[in-house]
Amino acid sequence: MRPQSVLLTFLGDHVYGRGICVASASFIEAFAKVGISEEATRSTLTRMVRRGLLRRQRSGRRMYFGLTPTSTEVLKDGERRIWHSGVVNDADEDRWTLIGFSLPESWQRQRHELRSRLIWAGFGPLQNGLWMAPGEVEAPRVPGVEVKVFSAEPRRPTDMQALVRIAYDLGGLEKRYEEFLCRWDRADPAPDAPDDLARSLTLLTGWLQIIRTDPRLPLRYLPHDWPAEKAQRVCHTLHERFRPEAAAIVERLLDTVPDETWAER
Repeated sequence: MRPQSVLLTFLGDHVYGRGICVASASFIEAFAKVGISEEATRSTLTRMVRRGLLRRQRSGRRMYFGLTPTSTEVLKDGERRIWHSGVVNDADEDRWTLIGFSLPESWQRQRHELRSRLIWAGFGPLQNGLWMAPGEVEAPRVPGVEVKVFSAEPRRPTDMQALVRIAYDLGGLEKRYEEFLCRWDRADPAPDAPDDLARSLTLLTGWLQIIRTDPRLPLRYLPHDWPAEKAQRVCHTLHERFRPEAAAIVERLLDTVPDETWAER
């Protein structure tokens, strides 16, 4: 697991909404439980500060890390995806959002950032410079990049089943759900983990990595035995099972101070 992914999971489950900043030593102790080294943790904290996802706050001789408006929005979106929106799209209407763009070949950084944000928002590439997503979706914004956004409905002779297979890797997504179930849908999941905090971090980080690539396609275009809903039930059930001990462990290891910017948000 990437350290940044684990860090975002930890922040979302144990820091978001509490108005606190956390000492680096607390992150180091927590992440050691899932095999992340002290060096990797410190490097990740520094990198996230540079990217505007964390802010430093000194208290005495110690440095603490708190959320920023950007990371707060990221965690809010993650919370919505995990606990509220669900992985099943059973909407009756067949509406899609189309985004068109054209970028110079030299704009590699902007192209990569735009593609990453499009995938996170549920878009799939229909053809060069044209992406589609199910439902009404807000267009991702990348500074300096102009996109054209349309709302559309399929018309004959368009074969939406074929277009969905072109735009999305359904086979790969189904495999990721099946692998998740193989790992977690058992009586004693993650038996080698040292405690339920490690299990909870591993569970939710793995789940987020799957659902961030799931565009929640309409059920009418998915196989009848699509495994997403079962995997979601397993994730939620296990999180409730792991949470009491995980929360108790976190409270013992957390070294925190009040976030000075909390009132501003």
